[in-house]
Amino acid sequence: MIQSTNIHKAYGKLQVLKGCNLEVKKGEVVSIVGASGAGKSTLLHILGTLDRADQGETTINDIPLHTLSDKALAKFRNEHIGFVFQFHHLLPEFTALENVCMPAFIAKKQPAETIRQAETLMGFLNILDRKTHKPNELSGGEQQRVAVARALINQPSVVLADEPSGNLDSDHSKELHELFFQLRDRYNQTFVIVTHNTELAEMADRKLLMKDGIIVD
Repeated sequence: MIQSTNIHKAYGKLQVLKGCNLEVKKGEVVSIVGASGAGKSTLLHILGTLDRADQGETTINDIPLHTLSDKALAKFRNEHIGFVFQFHHLLPEFTALENVCMPAFIAKKQPAETIRQAETLMGFLNILDRKTHKPNELSGGEQQRVAVARALINQPSVVLADEPSGNLDSDHSKELHELFFQLRDRYNQTFVIVTHNTELAEMADRKLLMKDGIIVD
């Protein structure tokens, strides 16, 4: 489903990615580990179309991303890619439900159906009873679950997670890790997860090691 070949990326004279190759199948949970500065987040940003590679090609669902204009990339990102970051980036002025719905509203999907789907996701994630609460009224674990629901609302091809449990305590981290696999089992959801969390990395279907700008394992 995801195929990246010979990905290079530099920022000025700093060569961050030096020929990365990555293949991910539908419904697979893949973890990427490695030391800070190895290029993990940069690769994730290129997979998520938040940045462009200097060289190399990435296809998702047989769509070559390097051929898309910036406008087409933004549309593709909204429709096909979900993001979960270490910091949830919820909009403070909106309720949990409204935050979950936001990507679908941006895609101009039908509001009533969007709300129904959001409530279904929030029910599965055990946060439906918090739907009218603002982010500052939620615990850290609840905020991250809202972020996960938001990432899923457009039924993305892949969810990209960058240190998703890095800001959570051990109990909430474990809950979040188990949640990813429940979502994979229920929705056949694909995940690519950058993490320093050993437990999460080992749970994945495949663990890839990144070193000095390439995937070595």
